[in-house]
Amino acid sequence: MLFVFPGVVGAVASAQYLAAATGSGVSEIDGLSWMHIRDSSGVPLANYAFATDHGGVLNPGATILWAILGFEFIGYIAIVTTAIWLIGNALSFQWLNMFSSALTGVADRLTGQIATPMLLVTAATIGAFCVAWFWMRGYHAKAVLQIVTMLGVAILGPVFLAEPLADVLSPDGLLAKGRDLGISVAAGLNGNNNPNPNQLVTTMQRDLADNFARRPVQVWNFGHVVDEQPACRSAWSAGMAAGDDDRVRKGMQSCGDSAAYNKAQNPSMGQVGTGLMLLICGGILLAFAVVLGIRVIKAALDTIYHGFMSIFGFAAGGFVYGPTQTFLVRNLVDSVVGAAKMTAYTIFLGIYVLFMGNLFAQAKGETMAVIVIAGTAELVAVSQLKRLSRSLSRGNDWIANRFALAIQGGRAPAAGGSGGTALGMGTMQARGGGSGSGLVTGLAAINTANTSPVVAWLAMRTNRPLDPNARLRKQAELINMQIAASRMTLHQQEELRAARNVLDTKATGRAAEYGGMGDHVGRAHAWDGLGDMDASYQGKMGSMNRLGVDERTTGNIASVHAIQKASRTPNPFEFAPRASAHAALAAAANRRGSAIAPELAGQAHVAAYNFRNNAPMPAPNAAIDHVLVNDVRAAIQNNQALDAAIGPNRWSTADKATLQHIGRSLASDYFDSVHTWAYDMTDQNLAAAMTRLEHANMFDGLTDGLVNDPWAGMRMRNLSIQPGDPFAQASWRSLP
Repeated sequence: MLFVFPGVVGAVASAQYLAAATGSGVSEIDGLSWMHIRDSSGVPLANYAFATDHGGVLNPGATILWAILGFEFIGYIAIVTTAIWLIGNALSFQWLNMFSSALTGVADRLTGQIATPMLLVTAATIGAFCVAWFWMRGYHAKAVLQIVTMLGVAILGPVFLAEPLADVLSPDGLLAKGRDLGISVAAGLNGNNNPNPNQLVTTMQRDLADNFARRPVQVWNFGHVVDEQPACRSAWSAGMAAGDDDRVRKGMQSCGDSAAYNKAQNPSMGQVGTGLMLLICGGILLAFAVVLGIRVIKAALDTIYHGFMSIFGFAAGGFVYGPTQTFLVRNLVDSVVGAAKMTAYTIFLGIYVLFMGNLFAQAKGETMAVIVIAGTAELVAVSQLKRLSRSLSRGNDWIANRFALAIQGGRAPAAGGSGGTALGMGTMQARGGGSGSGLVTGLAAINTANTSPVVAWLAMRTNRPLDPNARLRKQAELINMQIAASRMTLHQQEELRAARNVLDTKATGRAAEYGGMGDHVGRAHAWDGLGDMDASYQGKMGSMNRLGVDERTTGNIASVHAIQKASRTPNPFEFAPRASAHAALAAAANRRGSAIAPELAGQAHVAAYNFRNNAPMPAPNAAIDHVLVNDVRAAIQNNQALDAAIGPNRWSTADKATLQHIGRSLASDYFDSVHTWAYDMTDQNLAAAMTRLEHANMFDGLTDGLVNDPWAGMRMRNLSIQPGDPFAQASWRSLP
């Protein structure tokens, strides 16, 4: 900042300076001349030059010093001139005159669009409803306050809406009066009992030009202030007005200031150091003035903003009880307090400028000492200015809250207490918070972001990336993970290999029964076998991959389980293996011809397989009622419904062994039909399988609840898979 920024500014200004010198008889910086900043002798700061020896071919060292000093000088003049112009422009309200007409036109058009009779009647009706509500509830005082408030808005509204920003932008409005009061107070504190605000702004600019441009440049250039000698003062002013540094040097020689002439003829590195000191100290001093000037402009713009917002309040919001009335009150209070802020900032700025002028006048040429000492003091003044701004904001909210509470009929705050908060004033604590709470809140937000996983991903998967040595910690964690992975013992590796072999053997054995791993039915049985081993999803995927099944096919096999689960109805009276078989066949039938049709057929085969194997068989040598068995067979062959072909009395009197024999044979018939269809997926084979399944479904419903229920204990209602469940390890339990 010390070397590069002034150099860049100086380079740009130097180019414009040389261009101006070429086009006219007076050398000036075009980028600064339009600001019209002059010192007390009437010399434009844009014409200032650093009078020193330019060197030449025989004196390259002087040429280098001249170039360095030139860049520093023009950069310093550009900063000083811009700051002085900003201060004067802010206090004179010239910036406001540039767009006051446009703002007035916008406000008038906005008023014409918002303040319509329809909106006024609507808002007044809502306000009247609030009055009626308060009166009915017994809040008579609050109702009267609401009536008075509505009448006040109705009386003041037309006056305000006729010219919404007149009191803000007019020459004798709130802002102008606040500015004039501030300047008058500041001038009075410095001994001027009859100040003229307009003339005082020009005087301030000239004093700033003398204190921060004319005198420092003379000390920098000649080692002391040459204005102390009238002849030298005139010579220097004439040379600078002409923009001719040679004329300035000759003027120093002719006025008899040999020390100044020798200093100008012999540039040194000490002048480079003086320039850097001026850039530092002068930058601090002027930064404070610039911050104040910006705050003056911000106070004015805030007042204009609240003037616009008051249009909505007077047009409608002020008639409605609650936050909308508070909104109007806050905007009116903010407008008045904006003028108070203007006064406070202007007094602060005026005291600063006039005090510095008196300090320089009493320093008797000790310009550098004053700048260095004052620079330290102004660093503290900047923080004090922030404290003043926060105090004004808190006072603004406190005043608005008191008015809003009074309008809403709330209890006034007790002496010394903060009281309550009006409706619509929910943010007053946030606006009035101190720097300490704001700092803590900011740090807490940064800490929260630092612990966020989103930030960790954005920081290339680095946890808590804002912590010291976060990247080193990440690398160390990766190394530790690699070391931990490499420390697996031989015994652990053998156990892992053995567990994988068990899974692979089970999957291979099941698949071998029906075509092996190259067959779609075999692959489905392999996946079911892995489920019998309670293998995890990752374990199943890994085993299938090791056995040569590609990832896409394995994913399809896993998907059909989810489809089967979604297809099964949660009927608590169904035989669980039969219900799974029904769901699997239904899922396959509904998705014939799809990309996963082979996997669905394989899953239907597995479900039929589990249905057959888990259907209970009668005990060895048990007596079987073959007459009932043959009648059931005949009904099936004749496509008769079992409930119609076999009377209910015969079902209820049949022994359990006979019913188990019938159920097992129905499950076997269904498996055979599904097996045929799984390898020849025609509609005819599918219809046959569905017919066999319908017989099993009918048998399931007819036998449920019988004393000799053949599938008792294995129905859906009995299989909650709780600890100790005798069917928890059944092979079909792995199916969804």
